[in-house]
Amino acid sequence: MAENETRNFVVRDKNGKEHGVFTGKQPRQAALKVANRGKGTKSKPDTIRLRERGTNKVHVFKGWKDKVDAPKNKPEWMPDKINKPFVKKQGIEKLEKA
Repeated sequence: MAENETRNFVVRDKNGKEHGVFTGKQPRQAALKVANRGKGTKSKPDTIRLRERGTNKVHVFKGWKDKVDAPKNKPEWMPDKINKPFVKKQGIEKLEKA
């Protein structure tokens, strides 16, 4: 696999049903995208389960987003407060082959 190749990750829910594909060079990058769309908070984070396409590996993260001040050099159209995603890796699970 090439060093800069993007990988596809599929979001899995509690029941093992898969929906939504997120891309990134690393699983963390895809998890940040999922966390930014989620409803998790720091005190009550969402559990994010991402299966890498073509493998039976599931990357498990805890994710949430916070409202933070926008950077000083922000564009004119950007609001003063923006969402910033956070994720913490919990581990990797292997799926049983069906």
